[in-house]
Amino acid sequence: MSNRVAIGLGLCIIAFLVYDATMRDWEMSLYLGRKGMDFIEYLAFWR
Repeated sequence: MSNRVAIGLGLCIIAFLVYDATMRDWEMSLYLGRKGMDFIEYLAFWR
């Protein structure tokens, strides 16, 4: 991954978090976090 791609990806993530904090009151971040935890538990089951 080049520096330009890494910076662009980082800016997109920061923009998403700022939008979620200001407009959606952290709804999307909490949802993605909960689904991520469910997915990790699902993968741990198959281990």
